[in-house]
Amino acid sequence: MIRSMTGFGKTTAAAGGRTVNIEIRTLNSKQLDVNTRIPSLYRDKESEIRAEINRVLERGKIDFMITVDSDSDASDFAINVPLARKYYSEIKQLANELGETTGNDIISTLLKIPEVLKAGREAPDESEWVIIKAAILEALALTDIFRTAEGELLGKDMSSRIQLILDLLLIIEPLEGARIGNLRDRFQRNQDEFLEKTTKIDKFDENRFEQEIFWYLEKLDITEEKLRLRKHCAYFTDTLRSAESNGRKLAFITQEIGREINTLGSKAYDAEIQMIVVHMKDELEKIKEQVSNVL
Repeated sequence: MIRSMTGFGKTTAAAGGRTVNIEIRTLNSKQLDVNTRIPSLYRDKESEIRAEINRVLERGKIDFMITVDSDSDASDFAINVPLARKYYSEIKQLANELGETTGNDIISTLLKIPEVLKAGREAPDESEWVIIKAAILEALALTDIFRTAEGELLGKDMSSRIQLILDLLLIIEPLEGARIGNLRDRFQRNQDEFLEKTTKIDKFDENRFEQEIFWYLEKLDITEEKLRLRKHCAYFTDTLRSAESNGRKLAFITQEIGREINTLGSKAYDAEIQMIVVHMKDELEKIKEQVSNVL
């Protein structure tokens, strides 16, 4: 079962007089790219949080955010007085150098600076962290469920497009026989016209000419390309149905499918077949877009 790299999960937990909100958003990316926004209260747990993200989500651009709403009174917060004084002194010095005044709102400005106003308790106790970690794991699980549901939709879409490519291949087969006959007739007409207009040729080896035509037509035969295209499409479908999601493998298979479709087009020398090949390429491009979002 394939999984999408697009996902979302959100949970809320109550611990230590706080309401902790965990939100996860994921998008497609070639590598694992984790961006976290974690309050200083839980900063020392960041490595543990990242390890769980890596374990569950594996790949993609991942935005992980924790926000805290305090349910207690203002005594749960404290001003970092030494840091506030340091900022105040530097702001006053800068204002003097620039000939500016600091204004009456300097205190409120100081309180907005990161780490000046901080939670009174810098770290949760172990019982609080057990609750919060459980909420994080739940958010990760919800994100993974979302990805699985999205992956199912992607799989159905790609499977239908692979089947369409195979259906288009069936349309080519009756056109192929007529194409070879038309090419042979064209060669014969060109040969006759050439011989009629040429008077300097004493001897013309028709057997050799027939051999050359046969060799050329053999080069234009697309039987092997059709066979390989069918095999690649079957391999793609089998990979879609496999137990493990593997976007990279699917991407490699689409490259092989594209190679065979391109060869069909280059050997076609037939307007109708070329139109069908263009349709195949269009479907394959849509498949590639979907594959880029598969985990």
